[in-house]
Amino acid sequence: MILTDTHTHLYSEAFDEDREKIISAAIDSGIKRFFIPAIDSEYTRAMYDLEAAYPENIFLMMGLHPTHVKENFKQELAHVEAQFKRRKFYAVGEIGIDLHWDKGTLEIQQEAFKKQIQLAKKYKLPIVIHCRDAFDEVFEVLESEKGEDLFGIFHCFTGSLEQAQKALSYNMKLGIGGVVTFKNGKIDKFLNQIPLQEIVLETDAPYLAPAPFRGKRNEPVFITKIATKIAEIYNLEYKEVAEITTANSKVIFGR
Repeated sequence: MILTDTHTHLYSEAFDEDREKIISAAIDSGIKRFFIPAIDSEYTRAMYDLEAAYPENIFLMMGLHPTHVKENFKQELAHVEAQFKRRKFYAVGEIGIDLHWDKGTLEIQQEAFKKQIQLAKKYKLPIVIHCRDAFDEVFEVLESEKGEDLFGIFHCFTGSLEQAQKALSYNMKLGIGGVVTFKNGKIDKFLNQIPLQEIVLETDAPYLAPAPFRGKRNEPVFITKIATKIAEIYNLEYKEVAEITTANSKVIFGR
């Protein structure tokens, strides 16, 4: 039985003191596959180093995170494209729109999002979407780019059933993380109306730790708590959840 963490920032400074221990604990718990989203160019070297240390377990994405879309975003996008020209990645991510911290950058966030979707189409890769306080804005961009060559994961999905169904209509699977275990998370109330074949598991470590670790540093091993909650919601065995969600991740990432 193998679990897949489809979204974890294992290169984060939050793991600098015990990264090897954290990864070993996860692997020992059956979490064998870790998909690593990018943030910006400052983290590229750390991502490559992580992959070199765990070549059988670590699979990299490349992209520019929406909260890091600043005045120099064109330079950052050039860095992203340069990486795609030199090596293989498994997705363009994480990309999208975040209006929680800064609404003033919406226009350049939209531009960066579109350009990276087009890059994903060029390389026939999935996208991994970050959306915070921006469902309408994200859907507007997806509508403009929709087609058979648009597919991926709606990372850290926290929307309504209607928004979930809309995301699925754009060939997105839903990335379900710690929020599904929160008392006020809400998605646990309707998730069983979404086929399990449309869901992948993620931690977003070191962020968004599931209950009972909410508020603490998140770790990949905590994906077992998310899988347990999903098994409860769908009335399935834990092993089935692991098998189905890992198979779903292989459909998206191609391995």
